[in-house]
Amino acid sequence: MTHSSLPPFHIAVIGGGPAGLMAAQAAADRGGRVALFDAMPSVGRKFLLAGRGGMNITHAEGYQAFVTRYGTQAHRLKPALDQFGPQQVRDWVHSLGVDTFVGSSNRVFPTDMKAAPLLRAWLHRLREAGVQFHMRHRWTGWQDGQLAFATPDGERLFKFDAVILALGGASWARLGSDGAWVPLLQGQGVAVASLVPANCGFDVNWSEHFSSRYAGEHLATVAITARDTDGLLLRRQGQFVVTAGGVEGGLMYALSSALREQIAQEGSTTIWLDLVPDFSSERVFEEVTRPRGARSMSSHLQSRLGIKGVKSGLLRECLDAADFADEATLARAIKLLPVTLQRPRPIDEAISSAGGVEFDGLDASMLRAMPGVFVAGEMMDWEAPTGGYLLTACLAGGKAAGEQAVAWLEENVSAK
Repeated sequence: MTHSSLPPFHIAVIGGGPAGLMAAQAAADRGGRVALFDAMPSVGRKFLLAGRGGMNITHAEGYQAFVTRYGTQAHRLKPALDQFGPQQVRDWVHSLGVDTFVGSSNRVFPTDMKAAPLLRAWLHRLREAGVQFHMRHRWTGWQDGQLAFATPDGERLFKFDAVILALGGASWARLGSDGAWVPLLQGQGVAVASLVPANCGFDVNWSEHFSSRYAGEHLATVAITARDTDGLLLRRQGQFVVTAGGVEGGLMYALSSALREQIAQEGSTTIWLDLVPDFSSERVFEEVTRPRGARSMSSHLQSRLGIKGVKSGLLRECLDAADFADEATLARAIKLLPVTLQRPRPIDEAISSAGGVEFDGLDASMLRAMPGVFVAGEMMDWEAPTGGYLLTACLAGGKAAGEQAVAWLEENVSAK
């Protein structure tokens, strides 16, 4: 039996972020009657905030490399990404009347760099497809087989043929993703891996002197060597920022998964900074030991290697006076300066979160413990670096969940 001869299925989508909106679109495009609920006064709040510095939609690197960015869970996400990967995301954005371009780092942006016009066009399309929006509806779980919501007018109950949950992780709670869904699902026998910070900064016990002088300073063109949980060395080059109590920024985010796991295992972890990645160790040793006459070592390092400001401050912070005075030790430290990270910053400050509904409890995106309930986006136990990977997987997962919900209903209703 095809869905054309069935009454339209009534499908609830809970969560108005990218995964939920895409699930609503996919379900509506396949003939579902879709109601979307969100606790906030409007949808896409995190999407809009993430777009403030330029809306990074996806990434233009080759697809094989793209898929590897999802680490150990890449094989779990690949089926959805195969159907709706970076190129399909761009085609979809273009279909909403928004042009895109590829930036120097292979990141893909709307031509005007803004998220709001894209969201407006998308919501217009969803309304045209008949999606009903229910704002200020905070989902509180199930009651007598119905969905329960806390609303400004008190509790309301709704019954649906299928439910798609797209409630996000637990970062940036003020924008809606607060992880409050975890106990609701655990209470139904769903296995959920603890939500932990991803793409996050880390605490370092800086001295008061260093912290007060250098907080907010950018370290451009440095490299970091770190260990993953298997003891393998990782090296990445880029930039990060010194904060009053630690470190944050792109380079830290890129390594945050491995660093977080190391800290969980060992209580803390050490990274090694290469302050001059463009110079070989031999060249650094040569320049450090070059006769400097009456010049101080600090001004010598500035003129020979360009080390000044926060880089110079880091050497003083992380080396004692004797090591700083020893030329061979100093030269080694410039290429491998140890910094101990104590703990990740709190999850609410993180750009995203890891952990969530465990894949072993899912058939594609449907909960085994709850037939007819599907999940999408950051609720699932995967993580990705910044650079368009998070958003692409949320969109792909939302599309898959919307399609699977309708397919499941067609199969199960027509079988009855």
